[in-house]
Amino acid sequence: MKAPVDISSDSIVDRVYEQLKAMAISYEFKPGERLNEGELAKRLGVSRTPLREALNRLNTEGFLRFTPGKGFFCRELDAHEIFDLYELRKSLEIASVRLAIKRARDEDIDALLAFLQATGPDPGERSSLELVELDETFHERLMGMSNNAEMLRVLRNVNARIRFVRWIDMDRINRSNTQAEHRAVVEGLKARDEERCVTVLEKHIDRRLDRITSAIKEGYAQIYMPAARTASSP
Repeated sequence: MKAPVDISSDSIVDRVYEQLKAMAISYEFKPGERLNEGELAKRLGVSRTPLREALNRLNTEGFLRFTPGKGFFCRELDAHEIFDLYELRKSLEIASVRLAIKRARDEDIDALLAFLQATGPDPGERSSLELVELDETFHERLMGMSNNAEMLRVLRNVNARIRFVRWIDMDRINRSNTQAEHRAVVEGLKARDEERCVTVLEKHIDRRLDRITSAIKEGYAQIYMPAARTASSP
């Protein structure tokens, strides 16, 4: 007799985790909303066991909040938390570029310059989602040249947690300027010029709290206005 299939296998948990993570990143769950585990399990076609494993993982990684006796909640859109994450991102990237100055291979630096050339300074018809994805790819490849896997793991977590705000912020950014700063960092890396790399990165990543607050206000409008329009329609 065959053994029963383990419905809480890693593959199922990973699938549910990725689905829920995408929903949390895009605020398909409303800020502060309590998640209905029964409805989610039914919607995703899984039992409570893999669902709970995925929810616990997302709570640990900062995408959800858990309150004992009450359950899991979508994280709030909090300006101070986003500001702290930007500060963490800046610290990580500056520390990693210092390592990359010593460790990066010339061929990897040239490949990143080629990536900048191929993606170009013009946003073209790309959406904000696509532009943010390109930007994250650049910064992750840059950090990859530090040869520090743990730094890169943390950066990916930070990028995911600020992605919603970055989608909004991207509409306000001049891509030509952004790409010029990217190129300046990589050319500084190629010249092994640590001071140049650090100076450009600090300016490039830095965000003021008032700018983050403004983006979050727009984010709330985007989250709730579609629901308001649906509610008011005949």
